[in-house]
Amino acid sequence: MSKSFRAWDVDQIWLLPPSVQDMVPAGHMAHFVRDTVRAGLDLSEIMGAYEEERGDPPYHPAMMVALLLYGYVQGVYSSRKIARACEERLDFAAVAGLQYPDFRMVSEFRKRHLEALSRLLVQVLKLCRQAGLVKLGHVALDGTRIKANAGLNKAMSDGRMQQAEQQLAAEVWGWLAQAARID
Repeated sequence: MSKSFRAWDVDQIWLLPPSVQDMVPAGHMAHFVRDTVRAGLDLSEIMGAYEEERGDPPYHPAMMVALLLYGYVQGVYSSRKIARACEERLDFAAVAGLQYPDFRMVSEFRKRHLEALSRLLVQVLKLCRQAGLVKLGHVALDGTRIKANAGLNKAMSDGRMQQAEQQLAAEVWGWLAQAARID
């Protein structure tokens, strides 16, 4: 008796095209980043830079911000790799809404809005820190037991919060500098 397998028909045509949002699992970081940029960030500084009606319409600034932010979250800083990921990876396609900006567009957007992006990235890190999603620092796991630091005496004072915000800003500038160096 032979083993039966699931059908594998790569030439199957779909009656309705699938939504890329449905192909990325619910709760995935791509959805979180996209939704945070759409609903939780003040993009007025970047949106205000677009006034001219000449030429082709640019990619939506919110999509470009979400794409850069998601790329940085995934450790992808190169404009070329971000552009390629939009074509090859479902998570990036879900963030970009199946749009494919080329690497020059990604790089020029980052260069044009560098100051505003740095402030937005700090704003995102603050939101994530408030939600308990991130913590400033480096984590390495090798099985070593370490003492926890979640006690009441570790609560942040105003001074420590200001210092942490400066560290966040410095880390964001490091990411942007690394992206510029890679490009």
